[in-house]
Amino acid sequence: MSDRQQTFDKVAELIEPFNKKGVSLSESTTFQGDLEWDSLTVMDFVAAIEDEFDILITMNMQAEIETVGQLVDAVEKLKA
Repeated sequence: MSDRQQTFDKVAELIEPFNKKGVSLSESTTFQGDLEWDSLTVMDFVAAIEDEFDILITMNMQAEIETVGQLVDAVEKLKA
């Protein structure tokens, strides 16, 4: 299994408690459109991601991340 796949699986696991509608996750799942997250949920989730991977996601990066796949790419880049 690739590092990226492991990262995707971990991200999916961290999304689960916030996935109130039981949306099935893919690379193209969007946080606002598909998961319908508000800004508070996003902040809580970003904190969970930062803790899990020991990284820091800036506000600028957050603004650019719209899909699960983009988040996985960002995590991969930051933890490298």
